[in-house]
Amino acid sequence: MGQQARAREGLLSQPPVRSDPSAGKESEAADVALAAAGDSRAFERLYRRHVPRIFTLVRRMVGGETDAEEITQDTFVRAWERLGSFRGEATFGTWLHRLAVNVALNWRKNAARSRQRFDDGAVVELFPGRRHAGDEAMDLEEAIGTLPPGARQVFVLHDVEGLRHEEIAELVGVTAGTSKAQLHRARMLLRKRLER
Repeated sequence: MGQQARAREGLLSQPPVRSDPSAGKESEAADVALAAAGDSRAFERLYRRHVPRIFTLVRRMVGGETDAEEITQDTFVRAWERLGSFRGEATFGTWLHRLAVNVALNWRKNAARSRQRFDDGAVVELFPGRRHAGDEAMDLEEAIGTLPPGARQVFVLHDVEGLRHEEIAELVGVTAGTSKAQLHRARMLLRKRLER
């Protein structure tokens, strides 16, 4: 195993920590340049700064804590591998955000294919261990987790992350009209769920 691979393994096995609010744009740009040159400590600082936001985004998109941890780690591994392709046209955080969305979308596609292959017609519970709405109060995070996958990802990307329908359409591979329809569906389902 090479030095960079060992450094990456050690970095990614560490638990996420809160981002450092004192870290400025200049220090981030310097860390990006150092990390692109192979400095694993600089990449660790970037990781620690961005992992809370990336994890939250991914968890909302896929609905599961364990899957979100795996996808978040995969996002940072890919960021490390692709850091040389970062051109600085957007901020590093924006670039990383897009990368995380793409990794999560690819994961969802692969998971859907796997479910189709192994589903023998039995009812599959997509969120095992989650409590059912019933008479219990349901918070927004749980309600988002109950949305159908397409509606959930558009809701998260638009209403939580602030992307425009055109951006969502490009990322997800649908039309802007489909994105708007999925957002409307998500909002209606959430309204019904939260009114219970």
